[in-house]
Amino acid sequence: MSDGTFREVAEEHWAALEAEPTSGERRLRVSQLPVVTEQGALVAAVDHDGFRHVLVPVHSHLKIRSGLDGPVLHLSKRPLEDEETYQTYADLACLRTDLNDLFTELCADILDATGKLPKNPVKALYGVIDRWKALFQPHRAVLGPEQLAGLFGELLVLERLLQLDSSAYRLWRGPDGHHHDFTTGSLAVEVKTGAKGEGRRPRVHGLDQLEAPQDGTLCLAWFGLHRTFSGGSGLGFLELLERTLRSCDDESALIELLAQAGYRPVDAERYRDVRFVVDEQRWYEVTPDFPALTNRALAAAGVPISVLDVEYTIDLSGESPVHMAPDVVSRMIDRMIQESA
Repeated sequence: MSDGTFREVAEEHWAALEAEPTSGERRLRVSQLPVVTEQGALVAAVDHDGFRHVLVPVHSHLKIRSGLDGPVLHLSKRPLEDEETYQTYADLACLRTDLNDLFTELCADILDATGKLPKNPVKALYGVIDRWKALFQPHRAVLGPEQLAGLFGELLVLERLLQLDSSAYRLWRGPDGHHHDFTTGSLAVEVKTGAKGEGRRPRVHGLDQLEAPQDGTLCLAWFGLHRTFSGGSGLGFLELLERTLRSCDDESALIELLAQAGYRPVDAERYRDVRFVVDEQRWYEVTPDFPALTNRALAAAGVPISVLDVEYTIDLSGESPVHMAPDVVSRMIDRMIQESA
């Protein structure tokens, strides 16, 4: 069906439901839509207050993303039961009747997208919602050279985690402001990158960035990069980004994290020619004798902690501290996945 057809179908179903007697306060008037997924058909609905809904069938164990809770759109998990069936849905409702025409356009896109992705209808739903949200995102500056290199390094670690667990994007906490880029609670990884010829001299932001979790382990992952352009060697920034999205079981959640990190899909063409060669990769366990300024170390030395916004550079260019062997790094990654399960 075309978008126009989906629009007409949705309107017809809602009009018929609105003509029916008002339902009970907790009940919906429902009508099955002509788009079927592996979990069942999509459903149009009208509630007791006359608000329109579109319901996308999902597995009962699936957690529906939070954050879309009015005053116009509301997304929640809702079970529907009749004499013969019980089905769980992702319920998207429009809470303003004066915006029904726009909601119809949105739902036409949802019907089209879920018809093309019947094996994962909730992924299609999230994709449509995110595209509509992008229309109203304020303009943001594109990523600068240092930001691009830093995000590239974090994506290298994220890809490695996703290869073991498609839900491992949940361990990526840097974009939401956590002081470590990846953490399970007792295990953490901080990622640093630098340009070729500069030596291993990562810039540290704050007294907690190189502070290990309480009774836990912190690793610093260092990537020495040099940037190339279209036709050059190395790995494309967008290529790495697409690989992580394909490996992830919730693309929309990862896209949201990428947005918090400064990347927006609408700006993809600006990064089309960006490529990086990884000249060096070293991982270090941040032990008590590791060169770092931390709250814990200053407190142990009896130094009052009354300074803010601390930034400093450490030099890892020599042979000390000793970096971790590849098999030890692999075991650390495995432990993170096991701990997060």
